[in-house]
Amino acid sequence: MGDAAVGARSGHEGEEHRGRPVGAAYPAADDSVTSGNHSPAGGGDGPGDLPPTARGGGDGGAPQAKKPRSFWKELPILIGIALVLALLIKTFLVQAFSIPSDSMQNTLQQGDRVLVDKLTPWFGSEPERGEVVVFHDPDNWLAGEPTPQPNALQQMLSWIGLMPSAEEKDLIKRVVGVGGDTVECKGTGPLKVNGKALNEPYVYPGNTPCSQDDQGGQFKVKVPEGHIWVMGDHRQNSRDSRYNRADKNDGMVPVKEVVGRAVVIAWPVNRWDNLPVPATYDQPGLNAAGAAADAALAVAPQGLALVGAVPLVLWRRRREAGVQGR
Repeated sequence: MGDAAVGARSGHEGEEHRGRPVGAAYPAADDSVTSGNHSPAGGGDGPGDLPPTARGGGDGGAPQAKKPRSFWKELPILIGIALVLALLIKTFLVQAFSIPSDSMQNTLQQGDRVLVDKLTPWFGSEPERGEVVVFHDPDNWLAGEPTPQPNALQQMLSWIGLMPSAEEKDLIKRVVGVGGDTVECKGTGPLKVNGKALNEPYVYPGNTPCSQDDQGGQFKVKVPEGHIWVMGDHRQNSRDSRYNRADKNDGMVPVKEVVGRAVVIAWPVNRWDNLPVPATYDQPGLNAAGAAADAALAVAPQGLALVGAVPLVLWRRRREAGVQGR
């Protein structure tokens, strides 16, 4: 190391010492290879004359990289973030529900887990005919039904939306009629909406679309605005709107009680499937309100043409009168 330091100077070490006072600073040309800590004797051969990087660090060296936080210290933060996100998703986006009965067979089986879209209702979307929806018990429909007793893990999963809450009284049915519709059943069927017969392949095999019992199987109802009429796909094993007409809503479900639409079967894996609206609900003329709107649109062009023609006729009459008066 001493030879390198000497070679960096002129080679006349003795003359430099004789012509420079002891302790005097070296020329600026040597500042780039020194740390500023010169030896009083001007030797420059000691380790103190090397820059911080050459000495392997020190107080004046570059800062070392910060040691990353251990996984176990970050784990609680990650869990907290995941719980918050799950809660937000449950509240605003999607929630899992378990099917507790056979009332929606064969579309849904007991024990299935469905994912319910909770986002679209926030934007004013209302249930439509043919959709499978989850809704809060509108007026004690579940009276007498056993209440599940979840353990701590199940309560935690229900809090973040991975399981239904035992405290919430929710049901799942298919929407048959919406506000303004007339729904009726005669004999064994078919079920009719606004006079149009429904083709219902989703009805449980062996069931008839309508039941011939005196407790609610035969009916004709007008659905008020802001309500829906719901029925189970297992028609002879579903306590739905037909059998709750003695409640305060005449068997209807207020739209405000609808949690959301069931869009997919998520569990078990071998039953993964979506829950589309059956094609029978798209048949022409089924929508009574839509038919009235179509009729209004059909009349509107003639009315607009008539209104537009009146000024033209008056203008021509005035023009002709002006020509005759000349």
